[in-house]
Amino acid sequence: MIRRIWGMLYRHAAMYRRSWPRLAEIAYWPTLNMLIWGFTSTYIASAHGAPRAVAAGGLIGGVLLWEIMLRGQLGVTIGFLEEIWSRNLGHLFVSPLRPGELLGALVIVSAVRTLVGLLPATIIAYLLYSYNILALGPVVLLFFINLLVMGWWVALGIVSLLFRYGAGAEALAWTIAFGVTPLACVYYPLTALPGWLQPVAQALPAAHIFEGLRAALLTHAMDWRQFTLATGLNAAWALAAILVFAGEFRHARVRGALLAIGE
Repeated sequence: MIRRIWGMLYRHAAMYRRSWPRLAEIAYWPTLNMLIWGFTSTYIASAHGAPRAVAAGGLIGGVLLWEIMLRGQLGVTIGFLEEIWSRNLGHLFVSPLRPGELLGALVIVSAVRTLVGLLPATIIAYLLYSYNILALGPVVLLFFINLLVMGWWVALGIVSLLFRYGAGAEALAWTIAFGVTPLACVYYPLTALPGWLQPVAQALPAAHIFEGLRAALLTHAMDWRQFTLATGLNAAWALAAILVFAGEFRHARVRGALLAIGE
């Protein structure tokens, strides 16, 4: 099993090593978002005084943390789409490679892509805006893990749709995660949403994670209730995504779609 996962990791490493546009794309969007929202938060802090400075810090932190979910999701889905675009998916599954091993390799690639992509944005946040996300302490790791896991189960859902609807559904790789953003409460508190929409947002781990981030910035203490809710929801959604993925993979194999997908 380890050897097969390593083989997939080596394939992706070789692909990125020989393609500088792929490497540049990993850091491009996190860096661009940090520049846009960082200057916006600087303006808010300077124009409205100290109380708004905390909100501005929450904005920069929110941008950095939300990129974890987006990069984590895209790392898995783009890795899977690379197999479709190269018409390699059928070849993979006539080999001894199991679906769980493919996913294991993709989540490792996703984690590496996320770390590499966020590094320039984190440095820019510190140099340009004097914002150090690591100053929050070990809670940053808890936020990171939860958002990365959320990105992975969203990606599993998208891959399941690709099994069912083929490459025609590949646009969902870029749209679903961004469509969740208004409900994730990245840039504003949960109370900013209409009352009827708040329960929908509370069903997502992200809303609790960013509520916890704002609490950490205001009180310098971890809101463990929000963290527990986020972790529990992540576990439930991840289990549901794994079951859906397993079902769709089984149906795709029976229909012969693993060879036809992407044609």
